[in-house]
Amino acid sequence: MKNFLFSKEAKFLVAFLGLCMYAFVGNAQSFTLSGKVSNEKQEPLVGATVLVKKSNKGVTADFSGNFKISVVAGTYEVAVSYVGYTTKTQTVVVTGNQKIDFQLQSGTNILDEVLVSGVRVKADAPVTHSNMDKAEIAKRNLGQDIPVLLNYLPSVVTTSDAGAGIGYTGIRVRGSDATRVNVTINGIPYNDSESMGTFWVNIGDFASSVENLQLQRGVGTSTNGAGAFGASLNMLTDGVKENQSAQISSSVGSFNTLKNTVKFSTGLLNDHIEFSGRFSKIRSDGFIERAKSDLESYFIQGNYKDENTLIKALIFGGEEITYQAWYGSTAETLASNRRFNGAGLIYNPDYSIRAYYDNQVDNYKQDHFQLHWSQKYSDELSSNIAVHYTRARGFYEEYNQVWGDDPIAIENQSEGNTDNITRRYANSHFYGTTFNVNYQKEQVELTIGGAANRHDGRHFGETIWSRFPGNSEIRDVYYDRPGDKRDFNLYAKATYSVNDKLKVFADLQQRRIQYDAEVKESPMVEKSFNFFNPKAGISYTANEKSNYYFSYSKAHREPTRGDFEEIANVANFPKPEELNDFELGWRYKKNNLRLNTNVYYMHYIDQLVLTGQIDLDGAFKKTNSGESFRAGIEIDADIYINKYLSVRPNLTFSRNENIDFNEDKEGVVSNIGNTKISFSPEITGSNAIVVRPIENLEFSIFSKYVSEQFLTNYEEDDKKLDKYFTNDISLTYVVYPKSIFESISFNGMVNNIFSEEYESNGYFDPDWGTYYYPQATRNFLVGMTLKF
Repeated sequence: MKNFLFSKEAKFLVAFLGLCMYAFVGNAQSFTLSGKVSNEKQEPLVGATVLVKKSNKGVTADFSGNFKISVVAGTYEVAVSYVGYTTKTQTVVVTGNQKIDFQLQSGTNILDEVLVSGVRVKADAPVTHSNMDKAEIAKRNLGQDIPVLLNYLPSVVTTSDAGAGIGYTGIRVRGSDATRVNVTINGIPYNDSESMGTFWVNIGDFASSVENLQLQRGVGTSTNGAGAFGASLNMLTDGVKENQSAQISSSVGSFNTLKNTVKFSTGLLNDHIEFSGRFSKIRSDGFIERAKSDLESYFIQGNYKDENTLIKALIFGGEEITYQAWYGSTAETLASNRRFNGAGLIYNPDYSIRAYYDNQVDNYKQDHFQLHWSQKYSDELSSNIAVHYTRARGFYEEYNQVWGDDPIAIENQSEGNTDNITRRYANSHFYGTTFNVNYQKEQVELTIGGAANRHDGRHFGETIWSRFPGNSEIRDVYYDRPGDKRDFNLYAKATYSVNDKLKVFADLQQRRIQYDAEVKESPMVEKSFNFFNPKAGISYTANEKSNYYFSYSKAHREPTRGDFEEIANVANFPKPEELNDFELGWRYKKNNLRLNTNVYYMHYIDQLVLTGQIDLDGAFKKTNSGESFRAGIEIDADIYINKYLSVRPNLTFSRNENIDFNEDKEGVVSNIGNTKISFSPEITGSNAIVVRPIENLEFSIFSKYVSEQFLTNYEEDDKKLDKYFTNDISLTYVVYPKSIFESISFNGMVNNIFSEEYESNGYFDPDWGTYYYPQATRNFLVGMTLKF
């Protein structure tokens, strides 16, 4: 940390934070437009968005619902929105300082809020979180996956196997890997039930169908699916559109990247029914050699709504074919060719490269069906029930070369000792129901809900070719292992307003998991888990500017299928994990400044930390570490300096340690004391400098710093990722024609403008050494969106 404090990166970040102080200086605008946003009951809508249309000026309401925005004299269309309420637009003529109040009516959108009320929190809840809406997502949505679009949120680190953000991508939050980030889509679990991984590549361009999302750091609120041990990401898909519309988006970029998207909405037919959809295709060669991606996806939605009812039927999914890029490269290879890809290599006996297998691919399909019924019975009572089904199937194919001390020459191979090509399949059915009932009256907000889900999976392998097949047949199955997982949970969460300033929050969840599976080199797994996860917190709004909160959360999480395979075969089944999460935060809103700061302490028992090694499928192996902790401070701000300039910095300092970590070498266990947890940087920080030189033009500079990370839990210098500091530039320009098109948007991104050579991921192989995943040097994406 000392080296960082005197580095050029630190000076750059300090300069960013120094700009924050400018927010306290009087702004240079001619007049102030101010007011208050409330609902029909005159209750303030904390965090409501106030936007001056056809410009880039906007603010959020403070903890009393008040807002202030600086404008020059003129006539403006001001739109005020809040999730769960109908957006209100009003023409305002500004000739001096002016005050105008907005009262929003609960409408169709409040039923969208019912959809996710079981997993979302409000702005003043005692949960550390960040929100992104459709407008913010669209500015950088040029084909890269959702983790990459979240890269600049606090405590987030992202990586891409192909190096350019398309294909297999991952996200880590507070050092916790992607299997600990619980993802829901409209409250329905998305993580794979067995691996708990999130494979965004299967639903390419899903960001184009997201209305808004919320990333909760730490345990967060009770949610459906696997327990959140680092964060939970809750996404709400496109809402009901009143008017018919169409949209065509295309983008091109480096590495032969091409994305095409078509969207449509019928608008409300007979004031009740709406159909909408999206079709997308993305192709990219990737930064890494042969790391090509061919992604097709779709999203079809039908809605029925009246004053108190919303029924949504959704079908979405996609198919991906990607050339494998999860092998990584050694340090020596990176020095000579950073784009080298070892997947599909076929060697001569002297280790020279003979050829590449041209179909070393991952081929997978996913189709999702969701049916939601949201009902508002009165101003106090509403409910949502959903049923869902996911069909997933696919394989990865690879050429397996015979290895001994040397590759065996073709003429020396024989039956049982021969080159072959295999396919390893994963087929599954995932289905179930989620439900919640919401009650709100005066001082009490109460949600009772739960879910019952089942995953029926099958893992098997086929040999599709063998140089000397002998008595084997094509498509011979050489392993076949079923898996059956059932997950049931009930929760009740309540917020009680003691007075206008103090709210008390409680959340109780009971979760039961039954897992029956056959895993390699292990006995049949027949395990059941019962977890009780209590949470409590307080939120204190001192005044319209400041809100303080404190929360405590306990969470448990079951091992994954891979954990059983890697740990159970050494005589001990993996243990479930326990987490006690403490969060203390302060939120501040004043005029054009929003500041969030919080400290956290996450104490784990039997955390399954990454060992730094990977299995045959490219997934990271884990081991129970006994006691461990993650502690840190997070700071993020949004400063509107004037109509031309705003700044959005964030910074995290953390410690992530195993306590009395045990090392097992060839059966000899020894205690090596406290060690740093793998893949857990002590410092992460990012910043966005947003410049608006003219109306409808926005120019942004994004910066990201990540300190060094160890690949194992032994703090070995030859097994770590070096720190890196990258910078991107984005450009958005919107034209509003008078006819034909509603708008024409031009977007551009230049990523890694200084061509920083860095690696954001890696692993260690005991036999072959340390491998790294290099990320792309300078590259670009440009796009255009036509809205009708």
